[in-house]
Order: sequence, then structure tokens, then C-alpha cells
Amino acid sequence: MMIDARDIFQAALRAVDPFECVRRHTGRVEARLREERCGRLTVVAFGKAACAMTRGLLESLPGRVDPGIVVTKYGHASGIILPDRIAVFEAGHPVPDENGVSATVRAVDLLSSAGAETLVVCLISGGGSALLAAPREGITLGEKQEMTRLLLEAGADIVELNTVRKHVSRVKGGRLAEYAAPAGVISLILSDVIGDRLDSIASGPTAPDETTYGDALQVLERYRLTGRVPGSVLRTLARGARGEIPETPKPGSPLFERVENVIVGSNRLALEAAREKAREMGYEAVVLTSELRGEARDAARWLAGKAREARSGRTGDGRPLCLISGGETTVTVTGSGIGGRNTELALAFALEIEGQEGISLLSAGTDGTDGPTDAAGAAADGHTAGEARRAGFDPEAFLGNNDSYMFFKKAGGLLVTGPTGTNVMDIQILLLH
Repeated sequence: MMIDARDIFQAALRAVDPFECVRRHTGRVEARLREERCGRLTVVAFGKAACAMTRGLLESLPGRVDPGIVVTKYGHASGIILPDRIAVFEAGHPVPDENGVSATVRAVDLLSSAGAETLVVCLISGGGSALLAAPREGITLGEKQEMTRLLLEAGADIVELNTVRKHVSRVKGGRLAEYAAPAGVISLILSDVIGDRLDSIASGPTAPDETTYGDALQVLERYRLTGRVPGSVLRTLARGARGEIPETPKPGSPLFERVENVIVGSNRLALEAAREKAREMGYEAVVLTSELRGEARDAARWLAGKAREARSGRTGDGRPLCLISGGETTVTVTGSGIGGRNTELALAFALEIEGQEGISLLSAGTDGTDGPTDAAGAAADGHTAGEARRAGFDPEAFLGNNDSYMFFKKAGGLLVTGPTGTNVMDIQILLLH
């Protein structure tokens, strides 16, 4: 069953290949160039899929793109050759680093020199919030790193995390579009956010921001972090909430009259491809949701319940069943182990279905990385937990210590793909025989 699950997962990845996603939409870029009589085309790409997206643009519009900037995660530029006029930077994710700051300064300088005759193409993908990093004046990179770490460990979801990020940044929340004005902007976006919210993908650098400094403070309060984040962060947000610092650009601002944001790939697109592949393989296939969220352990419990419901209620033709979901869960870290949300979900699922035959799950990140590990995720079935016990190690103890990666490294079941070049959150393939 695991071979089938991996084949279905690979089909989902192919559907959101960033190179092809961009190529399908370059006609809109050409139309903007003609309609607005733009004589210059500049690219700024940031995110885990930045290199492949840039290659798609360059090959579709040969000789048209002027100098550009690409910022991607360490290891995600290997094997992709771009022309010398495109400066490529690798930087830190999920916590920003100095390389990201240097690259962002270069990108801001490039955009600030753009005139009304320039069309800027922003190629945005998951990871862009960390990779495009420019802390506000008065906040150091180290302080922003600490803020990010605290929010991640507290279990804040991507929308909450980005709400805070936008209000301590010089480029997020529509502010990158401010630097580009009066140039025209078209952003081609590979979504890694539930609901494809433009203001949350990579913290919405070219989109109107509907959140406020007050919203950012509420996120810190919700996770009891107001006394733990660096003082400079708290002071900046408090000053903004009092109106002492200008807000991020909001919907209706004339700033966005020449700005267009286009979703070119998403988790939903990947899930539909997974469903079609499963049907080709002889499965009855159903997409449960593209909005799986919350604690990974709670999501595992929900998926196990769906598996049991489907099995007990089946009156079909005997075909195996494939239940597909996607989204992005969170993990509240209380232990000292190593893992990510997908391996944690898979381990919790293994405990939920222990001893049950014919049920298996693959949970993996479409970017090929799961937390601070080299795995994309893991696979588990009804035998996983019992076989671990017989081998002398306790799955509950590994889960309690947030050590899911090491569990699957010992028990088997890790999915290691390396960087996939894309990122549309996570996918779960649940097979019932």
C-alpha cells in the first residue's frame, strides 16, 4: 500500500510543478507588457520554489527579463542554472538569517529604481516570509529570529505567525509593492496557506493587508508571549496599535491600482491530481479537505476516525478506498526530540489505529522537508506501533518527547525526497483495503 501512496503523492507534486505553473500564466505577463507599454521587465523571486519559477519565466519569455533577484532556502538552488544577470541567494528558513537580509536589501534597491515603464514580476512561494527578511528599524535580526522561534514552538499557525511578521517588517504586508511603485507589479503565487489568502502567503508582500498592529498583539497574548518576545518587538507593535507608526497598506489603497496577484498553484490543485491518480490506480478516491489544521495529534485522531467511519459504512463494489486531505497542522513543542508536523501526525495516527488491518497513511510536506529534518514525512499502518514495541522501544514515549523523526528512523517509514522545488503545504494519503 505504501508504494501506491507514494505514487499518488508524486502525482500531486507533478500537478504543482512550479516551472509549469509559471509557464501556464506567462501570457498574462506578456499582455501586461503590451497593454501598459512597459519596456523593462524585472523579476524578484522568493520562496522554496523561487529557482524553478524563475526558470519557467525565463524560458517562456527568452531575452525579455532584465536583471533580477532570487532568494531561496539553502539547498533549493542546487541543480538549477540561471543566467548571470539573475542574482541567486540561499538563506535561512523557517528562521531568517543574514543571507536573507542581504538578499532583501538587494531586492529593495532593485525595486526602488524601477520606473513607471517597468513591469515587476514577483514569483512568490512558500517560505517567502522567512527568506525575504528586513526587520523594521529598532529590531535586530536576532530579535526577529527569537520572535519567530517562540511563535513556532508555541504552535502558532501560519496566518498567526505572518500577522506578527508583517508588522515588524519593512517589506511584508504590501510594503514590497510600495518600494516598486510607480512600476506595475504582477505576482505569480504558489500558495502554501489554507484558503489561499493573498495577505498571508509569504506575508503578502504585494497584497493589501487586512490585519493590524492590534491583531499582532492579540496573537502574542493568545500564546502568552508578551512577556517573552524581545522588548523591541513588543514596543513596535504597541506603538503601531497607538497610531504612532503607519499601518501596512490596506484594501482600497491607490498603491494597488497597478498591482495584480495571481494564484498559479495550490494545495487544492495538488489534491485533485492525487484523486485522479488514485482513480487511475483502481481506488475509489475522495478528497476529505484541503484545510486540515490544528494540532497534528488532533488531525491524526480525526483522520483515524474518518478511516473507521468509511470502513464500517462501506457498501460499494469492493474497490480499495483512498481518502485524501491537505493543509498544514501545527505542533506545540513540549519535548526535546526531533520531528516535524508530518512525522508527528503519522506517529499519532499509528497509535490511533494500532492493530487494525488494511489501514495505512502517508503524511508528507510537498516541499520535501518536515521541520528541522531531512524527511518529507512518514508512513504508518496498523502494524507500526506494535512492531516498535516488540523491537523494544515505546511509541508513546517518542510521541511525548516530540521525537517522531527518530521513531520512524528506528522503526522505518520515513519518506525522504530531498527538496522537491515546490511547496503547497502538506498532503495525507489514507488507504483502506
